Amino acid sequence: MSMKIAADERERSSSSKMEVKVREYDEERHKMEVEKLEKLCEVGQRGKPSLLTDLMGDPICRIRHFHLHLMLVAEYGEGEVVGVIRGCVKTVTKGNSSLHIKLAYILGLRVSPLHRRYGIGTKLVEHLEEWCKQKGANYAYMATDCTNEPSLNLFTKKCGYSKFRTLTMLVQPVHAHYKPISSKIAMLRLPARLAESMYNYIFANSEFYPKDIDAILSNKLNLGTFIAIPRKNIKKFDLKMGILPPSYAILSVWNTKEVFKLQLKGVSPLAHACCVGTRLLDEWMPWLRLPSFPDVFRPFGVYCLFGLHMEGKYGKQLMKGLCGLVHNMARDDGGCGAIVAELGLRDPVREAVPHWTKFSWAEDMWCIKNLDKKCEPSDWLTSKSSSPVIFVDPRDF
Repeated sequence: MSMKIAADERERSSSSKMEVKVREYDEERHKMEVEKLEKLCEVGQRGKPSLLTDLMGDPICRIRHFHLHLMLVAEYGEGEVVGVIRGCVKTVTKGNSSLHIKLAYILGLRVSPLHRRYGIGTKLVEHLEEWCKQKGANYAYMATDCTNEPSLNLFTKKCGYSKFRTLTMLVQPVHAHYKPISSKIAMLRLPARLAESMYNYIFANSEFYPKDIDAILSNKLNLGTFIAIPRKNIKKFDLKMGILPPSYAILSVWNTKEVFKLQLKGVSPLAHACCVGTRLLDEWMPWLRLPSFPDVFRPFGVYCLFGLHMEGKYGKQLMKGLCGLVHNMARDDGGCGAIVAELGLRDPVREAVPHWTKFSWAEDMWCIKNLDKKCEPSDWLTSKSSSPVIFVDPRDF
């Protein structure tokens, strides 16, 4: 009997694979089906709070800001969408050289809970990789929480990816009160052209630095690039002439709330009441500067920090001041609930970025695969990073 059941399972699995067709996303045909699928695939474990993602009615919006991008869906039976995947191709640095390579980024893989273990995820990845190769990509990478075993197993055991770099996701809630900023710090907003010039200099030897940084800095979702310097040194430097102060900090802000929003569901009534209580208390008595919990029980947006760098004796204080500035910007933007920065484990900036440990991810795993068989085996995959800095493209969020 057990042998017959096993045979039936294999036949059903094989039949399901044959009936699944991978197609390019068509808005008129697939939009509602994809939205339905996204809601089924909540982030969270059974019995624990779930973080829901709302793509603002545009499932392809997360990759639209890349010049080369594609979204695929897996259809089962009479056109039911049971899987989705997104991808893009960009040109980035490998680190420790001025050479650039074409890199594919794979994200947003979702498979319906009722249709898992039938090879749908693998099929979607393979189809997307083929498109990436056609666009000239040398490598492909994906990112996931190191505790997400199903995702890691799919990519590393079935799709040939290797664990590559580990990053930390730092999350700072937006409180009801303003962050104080020292009067000894001067903060300037840089024009996009000047910010591009500085970033090209600062991140020339980092990993994953995008060649089209100009497109990022001029994008409408970029809220600006800011530099902080000691006020006493404000007359002793000229950025246009390339004269920098001995101490400074710089970062840019990306507004993801215009792309997608998050919402926390599944918390207990007591936890919900406590969180609301801290918020109300902070609003009524802001001078206490309580670490209030933001309103994450309704859809909220996120500001992402990128291009973070600091120099000199006062670098940490200046970076903290910049983070305070961004917090106050987010506080004035009623729809923003958190500020996020993703940094390499060895990046010295990590020590200066304010965050809540319970909200942050200690290890965000990046896995990579060589798509170009002509590349030597001793290339990027096997080499150790010579730079502690990994540039995180804000479009990847």
